[in-house]
Amino acid sequence: MDTSMVRGIARESVGWSIALSVLLIVTGLFALSAPLLAGVAVTAVVGWLIVLGGFLHLWLAFHVRGTGAHLWEVLVGLAYLFAGIFILMHPLAGLVGLTIVLAVYLLMKGLFELALWSKMRAMPGSGLVVVDAVLSVLLSGMIWWHLPSTATWAVGLLVGIGILFSGISRLMLSLAAKRAIA
Repeated sequence: MDTSMVRGIARESVGWSIALSVLLIVTGLFALSAPLLAGVAVTAVVGWLIVLGGFLHLWLAFHVRGTGAHLWEVLVGLAYLFAGIFILMHPLAGLVGLTIVLAVYLLMKGLFELALWSKMRAMPGSGLVVVDAVLSVLLSGMIWWHLPSTATWAVGLLVGIGILFSGISRLMLSLAAKRAIA
């Protein structure tokens, strides 16, 4: 492959990367402007993934060796299917469940970071670890304190922020790559 061909491929790739970045930014802004809708969409995706997991467990039930394994795989697969279908049929209840999982995650993350900070507090930059830990615990507490109303914004807002910043960082990298190959 000659250099001009590689530059052409790189230019096309950068163009696609910029387009994806803009799409991510727009999607993130939409999620921020409609966090309940974004949260319900995330809940639907999770529900479908759980249903898929149920079908995979049922498929596995017919391929495992051992008499007891068949029954347990079928039971696990049926439990997955039940949970996934329930979430899809009751997306707001599923969203409340996801919000509770998010609150537990933030609490555990904050507590583990506090433990980490206690071991590394003499190191430079460890102050940021304790700030992150305290903010995670406070956010978890805020979500818990206001349940179930926090389900209307917490998941969608945090997903929106994540998508928005992912799009912004990808756009910055893509523009830097475009300048480099120009």
